[in-house]
Amino acid sequence: MRQADVSGAPAAGGGAPKPLRVRLTRILNDTFLYTLLSVLIGLLAGAVILLITGFNPIEAYGTLFGGVLGTGKTRMYAVQYATPIIFTGLSVTFAFKTGLFNIGAEGQYIMGGLAALVVSVALPMPAGLHGAVAVFLGGLAGAAWGAIAGLLKAYKGIHEVIVTIMLNWIAFYFSNFVVMTPAFKKPNSTASVDVSETAHIYTDAFKESLGSVRVHWGMLLALAAVAFCWIVLNKTTLGFRLRAVGFNRNAAEYGGIDVGRSIALSMGISGLLAGLGGAVQVLGVVGRITQLAAQEGYGFDGISVSMIGGINPIGALFAGLFYGGMKYGGSKLNIIGAPSELVGVIVGVIIYSIAIMGAFRALVHFFRAKKEGRPL
Repeated sequence: MRQADVSGAPAAGGGAPKPLRVRLTRILNDTFLYTLLSVLIGLLAGAVILLITGFNPIEAYGTLFGGVLGTGKTRMYAVQYATPIIFTGLSVTFAFKTGLFNIGAEGQYIMGGLAALVVSVALPMPAGLHGAVAVFLGGLAGAAWGAIAGLLKAYKGIHEVIVTIMLNWIAFYFSNFVVMTPAFKKPNSTASVDVSETAHIYTDAFKESLGSVRVHWGMLLALAAVAFCWIVLNKTTLGFRLRAVGFNRNAAEYGGIDVGRSIALSMGISGLLAGLGGAVQVLGVVGRITQLAAQEGYGFDGISVSMIGGINPIGALFAGLFYGGMKYGGSKLNIIGAPSELVGVIVGVIIYSIAIMGAFRALVHFFRAKKEGRPL
């Protein structure tokens, strides 16, 4: 049998594919590769901006990444920053995988944190059990908030983007209202009372080596949530049904899948993940809720994490760690006088690059299918 010419010319008979085409196809189908390329483009754009504004990019990036990877304490701080946005990233990813755009992870995160605070203050329990119950009920609060959008989408046809945006603001103002009620307001402040000591989920076991950084078991829960999402979506009948609804709702319904129930359940699980993020942040890090003038943005950061992670639960884990590290390391740029907002610019360029490369990949597949006479 004759082999294809190494120059890329087809072998006699025209049956063998061009090696260059094969390599191009592999690159276009390799999500990790073009995500990595997008990250490099983002860092390059940041370097250009630093040069224009009069800063040394090597020094700035050395400060940024050194601030994250320098010591065990700084690495743990980066993980602490990353934990809540891993949860919200998983929340958005789970909804995306089932054909839904959950832009309401912010509101679900808020409701999860608020529920955890209320349980910690209003329901006395023994230490250990108290924190577990508060986290669990915080997750349920997020699930209920997400399910509202799912039910309205499934049975009233109201688009989830509209509903979740409205629910974000309802959750935000409701949280501010509860925090300022006499039962939860800390005297002479704009914050709630502190979380009950028995409901804390952090440990002081590493205080000597890590200092003030709080290590909490919500970090381990984030890893469990990644495994949960991957297993449910890829290895269970439930995940198959949810993804089938996302791929083609009409075909799924024809195949006997209850589409309305699947949509509501998907948004409920998505809300559960975001709610857990809010609960572990309140119980493990901040210890209270402050009356806010604007939303904190953890849910919107989750959208960025989901996109950088390639709409994949495992990708969301690494993207969350990267994004959390960038946010924490970005605060160190003030040491050399560089603006910490540079991190937002880098992440924005990364997301735009991913979107552009995704569009380019779709365009290449379109013209290739058209040329070869395959269905589009």
